Amino acid sequence: YNFVAMAHALPEARSALMFRAVREDKGQRQSNVRWNYGHTTIPRHLRDIYINEYGIADLRNLTDEDCVTGMAGITDAAFQDTLLQTAKAAKKLDAAFVAPSHWQQRNTAGAVSAALAPFRQSGLLPDYPLGSDFTEVEQHLVKALGWLKQNTQTRGSKLRTVWAALRQPAGDGDAVYLQRMALDAPATLGERLEARLVRLALAQTAAA
Repeated sequence: YNFVAMAHALPEARSALMFRAVREDKGQRQSNVRWNYGHTTIPRHLRDIYINEYGIADLRNLTDEDCVTGMAGITDAAFQDTLLQTAKAAKKLDAAFVAPSHWQQRNTAGAVSAALAPFRQSGLLPDYPLGSDFTEVEQHLVKALGWLKQNTQTRGSKLRTVWAALRQPAGDGDAVYLQRMALDAPATLGERLEARLVRLALAQTAAA
């Protein structure tokens, strides 16, 4: 909160908050652009610039209606209609408002991936374009552990992932990653299972 307040207090300063448009909770995709949220700490009069993978919403000094359309413009396509209908029901948006067609076409993970694909393939857009303290091994592990987290959020997905891990053969280059995780010489049943899970995750994210 203090940084946002400072941005409004300092001459010509701006507050820019960055977030992902969508998150997964127990296997369910949810929008991070929400109509209301019980734990918010930024009051409405301090709203400013919001950035995600779909664009930028500059909301400072705008009306409630303009704020709604601004945020809807950077909302994932799957959640836009619900947000707009809620805003209309609350009388914050003209009932006749129709979202531009390009919002639905542009605001998807697939569209973002397609737009960035040429730069990824040419090497101009690595995973960490501004550099990173992670080693190359750790960068691969970040992807693998992220996949593992995503695929163990529910009881069913945990069982499926564990079953797949038990059947996963050792990869040729797994040793260096298991060593970094201190799982190269598992001593307990739990550690052996963890090692197999890491092997599975590495295999699943090898081409990512």
